[in-house]
Amino acid sequence: MDGDARAALEALIRERREDYASLSRLLGRNPAYIQQFIKRGVPKKLDEEDRRTLARYFGVGEAMLGGPEDEREELISVPVLDVQASAGHGAFAGDERARARMRFDPSWLRGLKLDPAQLSVIQVVGDSMSPTLDDGDDILVDLSDGAAGVRDGVYVLRLDGALNVKRLVVDRARGRVSVKSDNPAYTSWPTLDPSRLDVIGRVVWAGRRLA
Repeated sequence: MDGDARAALEALIRERREDYASLSRLLGRNPAYIQQFIKRGVPKKLDEEDRRTLARYFGVGEAMLGGPEDEREELISVPVLDVQASAGHGAFAGDERARARMRFDPSWLRGLKLDPAQLSVIQVVGDSMSPTLDDGDDILVDLSDGAAGVRDGVYVLRLDGALNVKRLVVDRARGRVSVKSDNPAYTSWPTLDPSRLDVIGRVVWAGRRLA
């Protein structure tokens, strides 16, 4: 098991392009600590707090790094809001109460560096973002990723009082933002001042119903 934990940690370090010394400092250890654990087996197993810190940093379960096999983290409950975001002509927001809950793996959320308190699920209506998003898709929206740090990506924003899902393309050299529909049959806005955008949050995941 300890050998498996060392191999798993080494694979994570290689995959994420981390280095031994930086991770050792993350744990408050001497710079050679992680290298000695992986290459020399010293210590034989990670300290419980070190293991927990590394698992959270990499967004994996502690069992992968030598924790108890039966350890399970409780799934994170994210509200499904009673609103719709238009990917067509525009649907006005309704009452923003949670009509349901959707549960996500906390390790997966940590791996994406998402704060559960800043997440909501809403439904897409219309086909202006097809094929990226279709009518009826559920989307996970990161409410902390709004106008202040807007970058290229798919966002929920309010246009003329309606919630919309659109692709934003940022031209930092000119200080402009393009608001685009992935479906070419629909309108796009090629040169908007960022200050005109009321950005709700960034779309980080989509769930689709299969026919």
